[in-house]
Amino acid sequence: MINKPLVLTYLYLLIYVLLSSGVILYNKWVLSPKYFNFPFPITLTMIHMAFSGLIAFFLIRVFKVVAPVKMTFEIYATCVIPISAFFASSLWFGNTAYLHISVAFIQMLKALMPVATFSMGVMCGTDKPRCDVFLNMVLVSVGVVISSYGEIHFNIVGTVYQVTGIFAEALRLVLTQVLLQKKGLTLNPITSLYYIAPCSFVFLFVPWCLLEKPGMAVSQIQFNFWIFFSNALCALALNVSIFLVIGRTGAVTIRVAGVLKDWILIALSTVVFPESTITGLNIIGYAIALCGVVMYNYIKVKDGRASQLPTDSIPERLTKDWKLEKKSSDIFTPISTSDTNGGSGGGNFNGSELNDEEAPLLSSRLSHIGRSQLSNHTA
Repeated sequence: MINKPLVLTYLYLLIYVLLSSGVILYNKWVLSPKYFNFPFPITLTMIHMAFSGLIAFFLIRVFKVVAPVKMTFEIYATCVIPISAFFASSLWFGNTAYLHISVAFIQMLKALMPVATFSMGVMCGTDKPRCDVFLNMVLVSVGVVISSYGEIHFNIVGTVYQVTGIFAEALRLVLTQVLLQKKGLTLNPITSLYYIAPCSFVFLFVPWCLLEKPGMAVSQIQFNFWIFFSNALCALALNVSIFLVIGRTGAVTIRVAGVLKDWILIALSTVVFPESTITGLNIIGYAIALCGVVMYNYIKVKDGRASQLPTDSIPERLTKDWKLEKKSSDIFTPISTSDTNGGSGGGNFNGSELNDEEAPLLSSRLSHIGRSQLSNHTA
């Protein structure tokens, strides 16, 4: 007897892996001078933001698929705007890195994401310094350094862009937890794009005017509508697949899928872009870094299980939250201060497990459920 829910879950995971890898490879192909030759990463990112924001507007305001969040000006000014700024920065720097370094090396550098997230969490007070996590971070850093040393086409400019984008994304994730989750605001990918994408577009407009507009005015590059439309559509589809994956799997499955996706993407990039050469030192360094990432994921999942109530399983809590969401449509509801002291050290699922270029504000659905039930239980 075929287990249809399980098959559907694996299908969603497969779609997520394919779309995530496809968006990254597509962006590289569009931006690379050797292929489509559109060397304007800010422009490409602005196209994605404009398209996603427009689709989210129609889904929310016209077709009423999802109800908008009750957003106040104070929340928008103090939460959405700073988060949008770092979201725009992470996309800008990440896409610019494609002009200088290979997709395979970029994925190896992305192993630094737990290091950046943990560092920013400690600095912002959402995470506590821990010896075991610190040792994992050292292991990841050593692995990335070895992998970088073995990179044949090492480019300092591209590396700086990518690392800066990683830390900007880490700060965005921490700010999401500090600013929005502590206010009790839960956004799904559609509502988050509705609020985040237009604001990110505005933030990107200023550097675009200074850095890319003059070059575009004198360049002979022709604008291909179907290329950019399909590229933006893939980015939007990735957001939808993330929403489906979060709704059907737990943190363990998503973390494992993320690691698998990175290996698949590294292998695919060498096939799609033959000039992307991988050395043995690359693989050794990345394997060392990956050991640290896997150990870090194990610690986070273990902490998350310890903080969850044993009465309901993750799928049951997701089902209850989904039914509640269908009724309330992500209405702003404040959470008591006792619910917000867990920090990311408590096994929060805040979107860093997915770590995709176009992933919007991914709220901590699993940790939000756990904190809410814990609050009700202790009350």
